[in-house]
Amino acid sequence: MNARPSSHILVPPALYEQVAERLRARIYAHELPPGGWIDEQALALEYGISRTPLREALKVLAAEGLVVLKPRRGCYVTQLSEQDIDEVFPVMAMLEGRVAELAARRATSADFARLAAIHDDLEKHAAANNADRFFEVNQRFHTALQEIAGNRYLAQLIDDARKVIKLTRRDSLRLEGRLKQSLEEHREILEALRAKDPALARQCMHDHLLSGRAALARLATSD
Repeated sequence: MNARPSSHILVPPALYEQVAERLRARIYAHELPPGGWIDEQALALEYGISRTPLREALKVLAAEGLVVLKPRRGCYVTQLSEQDIDEVFPVMAMLEGRVAELAARRATSADFARLAAIHDDLEKHAAANNADRFFEVNQRFHTALQEIAGNRYLAQLIDDARKVIKLTRRDSLRLEGRLKQSLEEHREILEALRAKDPALARQCMHDHLLSGRAALARLATSD
């Protein structure tokens, strides 16, 4: 008699999840540009798959707000309006401000060492004027704060909002002087955390997010 399969056996991600992850990365990198039509047939040929897992992947991305499915017209990469951006950034600022507040209360010496190491990488990439690497390390910094804060419900809300905000967040670093400004804001956040000042940490993080929104606005007027 064959043993019943264990419910604890790990299985690889479903094909559509792998496709969704690849498309997500291409959207964030603007290889699939905002507002652009997604050629399902071409992508299916490129990935060597049928259109069924591709369409399942697009449904996942649509639920995340990264693409828009239009009946009889196909699928398009989401293009955020100024109103969309004005609405999402204050929400993100409020949520991440709360994360910083909690982290200031809970961070251990080991946590501070971890954050300082990440910040050193930010300093290095800012000095090299490498916006792409700065952006990636910045994500690590914010994720580390979420882990220190330890509120899984708050983390889920932020992760959902971040998927949309990442459609524009990298762009703000293109603005002249923004990389240096963002680095200085991170220094202030780190100092507030080291001082174990929850209110100041919350305010610094809140201001940091809104500063990113202001940079996007200046970038829009300069283009």
